[in-house]
Amino acid sequence: WGTVFVFPPDAPGAHPRVTPENAVIKDIEKWEEQLKVPDLDHLDWTLAEQAAASVDRKEKFVGFMCAGGLFERSHHLMGMETALMNYMEYPEEMAGLLRVIADYKIKYIRLVAEHCHPDIIFYHDDWGTKQNLFLPPRVWRELIKPLQKEIVQAAHDCGIIFMHHADCVCQPLVQDMLDVGIDIWQGTIPQNDIVEIQRITEGKLPMVGGIDGPKIDIENITEEEIRAEVRRAFDTYCPGGPFFPSIANGCCFREWNNSIYLDELESYGKVYAQKKAAGLV
Repeated sequence: WGTVFVFPPDAPGAHPRVTPENAVIKDIEKWEEQLKVPDLDHLDWTLAEQAAASVDRKEKFVGFMCAGGLFERSHHLMGMETALMNYMEYPEEMAGLLRVIADYKIKYIRLVAEHCHPDIIFYHDDWGTKQNLFLPPRVWRELIKPLQKEIVQAAHDCGIIFMHHADCVCQPLVQDMLDVGIDIWQGTIPQNDIVEIQRITEGKLPMVGGIDGPKIDIENITEEEIRAEVRRAFDTYCPGGPFFPSIANGCCFREWNNSIYLDELESYGKVYAQKKAAGLV
């Protein structure tokens, strides 16, 4: 797509670095002239097909990651501040841009389904911060929601489970997430009122998350404090519906912290499952 990404050695991942000089879309009113959509028609699927074929599907799912969702791709192309202003000031132009991105996503999903026959998609689009949504819900519902529903439907048409990653506050949109057909919300951070979300959705939105990763991925923390945070997530959220306790990004970046986290996740998870099977929780 032409976006510049940087990946410093001490960073957990690559991030876009969009400046006025390197932005792909410098003028939203001329986005059609400036946007260059990647080619999907001449990809070599050999390695992907081999990887999918090597999986024992009696034991594991075949999944694929689909990063840069509608909102994220839009701000990758022009920068976050510019994108947020354009959503408010140029909704028609943004709608046209998002239509093209959605069409690309839908075509990509269908191609992966044709070549690899995956069970699940790990679709990535952060819609907010730890405090709130990036866009007012009204704007999100007008511009993002209809296209998101088409993307989810494309996956379902191919027999693919749709797992949406958003490690941010999405609480104002949880009913919308059900409306568009999202099967699993992965990355549910505890800054959301997860118990209230379970009440609002009547336990119909399976979630993965709930463990406060940044809280336990620090120096000068005790083993018991890490284990207590893992147990808190099990005891607080699992009674309210389908819930898999996890750190939103999957791990602690500090090796010792991560080993304790994973050990408690496995050991207390077994204890909790046994209690639930016995009707004790």
